[in-house]
Amino acid sequence: MKKILFLTVLTMVCVSCQKEAKDQNISFDKYKNTFIEALWKVNPDWAASQGYHKYDSILKVPNNDYRNEQISFVKSQLDSLSTYSVAALSSNNVTDFHMIKNYLEGTVFSLEELKAFEWDPSMYNVCGTFAEILNGNYDSLDTRLRHLDLKMDNISAYYTAAKSNIKNPTLEHTQLAIDQNSGGKSVFTSDLTAAVAKSKLSDKEKKAILEKSKKAIAAIDDYVNWLQKLDNTSPRSFRLGKALFDKKFEYEIQSGYTPEAIYQKAINHKAELHKKMIALSEKLWKKYCGDAPIPVDDLQMVKKVIDTISVQHTKPENFQLEIEKQIPELTAYVKEKDLLYIDPSKPLVVRKEPDYMAGVAGASISSPGPYDKNANTYYNVGSLSGWDASRSESYLREYNDYILQILNIHEAVPGHYTQLVYSNQSPSIIKSILGNGAMIEGWAVYTELMMLESGYKNSDEMWLMYYKWNLRATCNTILDYSIHTKNMSKEAALDLMINQAFQQQAEADGKWKRATLSQVQLCSYFTGYTEIYDFREELKKVQGAKFKLKKFHETFLSYGSAPVKYIKELMKKEL
Repeated sequence: MKKILFLTVLTMVCVSCQKEAKDQNISFDKYKNTFIEALWKVNPDWAASQGYHKYDSILKVPNNDYRNEQISFVKSQLDSLSTYSVAALSSNNVTDFHMIKNYLEGTVFSLEELKAFEWDPSMYNVCGTFAEILNGNYDSLDTRLRHLDLKMDNISAYYTAAKSNIKNPTLEHTQLAIDQNSGGKSVFTSDLTAAVAKSKLSDKEKKAILEKSKKAIAAIDDYVNWLQKLDNTSPRSFRLGKALFDKKFEYEIQSGYTPEAIYQKAINHKAELHKKMIALSEKLWKKYCGDAPIPVDDLQMVKKVIDTISVQHTKPENFQLEIEKQIPELTAYVKEKDLLYIDPSKPLVVRKEPDYMAGVAGASISSPGPYDKNANTYYNVGSLSGWDASRSESYLREYNDYILQILNIHEAVPGHYTQLVYSNQSPSIIKSILGNGAMIEGWAVYTELMMLESGYKNSDEMWLMYYKWNLRATCNTILDYSIHTKNMSKEAALDLMINQAFQQQAEADGKWKRATLSQVQLCSYFTGYTEIYDFREELKKVQGAKFKLKKFHETFLSYGSAPVKYIKELMKKEL
């Protein structure tokens, strides 16, 4: 009787637990919807970038009131999260819970500790958000222009608040703000004028919009002039310092590794790559250098072979055309090898990088958000227009005929473009909108190796150039950590990039600039790649002959842009 009674009670407890878990998950799913709506109300520009256009006519003024609004939002959401028991949530919801919590706590860190709004003038730039309205295809041109018209009302107040916020900015971010705001003005001149002319708005509406655009240009010019004349006698260092770097790494990377641990792994990986490159260079020496004596210094030998191969590159005027040509070739290869399904209905458009984005990276992907899944994905290509011959030659040697293909794997197929299409199809919108940079960049770096492993353009030259490219991702972490926490000098950074990572001068100069303008982001490539590759190798050992590469890829991507550590947990449970 006691045993029967115990089993009866146990059954009742289990049923009660299952009901509680079901109730908690239903409630949490509803909460996520209210969280997202509240998030977009506080961040209308972010909402628009994700394809949610309800608040397109609103431009938030970045003053104290707005920061207080953000903090109030965070506190309210954290209070709501505290009502849920993580133990009662499904695996999918546990990940969403942690991602929401991480975002909210990271926002507090950004506003109350990092305070980039005080020292980074490049944070203030309206050109991009207005360009998205003009370039969008989510609504009629007339509707979009009316939203833009209303949004322009706050531009003057926006830049007034920006000037009020800025205190002892870094010199590097000040110059970036000047360059990007100056370059982005075309949004309000030629771009807007052309759009208004094409529209069916009344003459009165057209005139009003163009009058406002003049005020917008005046506000941007005023901000640029103010920055140029700013009496900044004690500028903040662009270096973040270890305490802030470590915290930012925690919130942005969300890795199983500490910053110190991933830095040390990068140091060790650099040594491994050097060994492989030395062996290949010895093999290729006679083919490219003939009977010339082999340098005593192994790295000088590698550099000589790489430099000789790197003269094989496209012309400056054909750089974008060559990229456009390679995308369908990569897509066909992935399909032929059955590595991953690529949705042919999702367009990828290669375009010249917009001026308001210039100055940080030479190539990037702009992906539509989960609400606008059928919109174009843009592959932004930096322009070589106006460059002198030596700078162009240096840049094109860096992106020679071999490395340009690896770049396209990374940025497009099956890298960023492919992953972000999958992310938008994920059943969890949280994993799409709060996408983890280390997973996103790590996937792109992982696909480079995966494609070569599958036999893509297999040759000693391609592998040597791949190792050089992978060395770049590896040294990104070494640079990022060393510059911001170890006071690495520009001279030491350039030596690392040019003499140890075999980069061209133009690439090294550009990377130094990027490292002074960003923090932690450069760690995302190697960190994410390491976690994804190690996880794949772990599964191969566990599954043996049952392991299927395509299945691994599609399952991994199906979870959206979640941190790798959470995807690993979900996949292990599923398997």
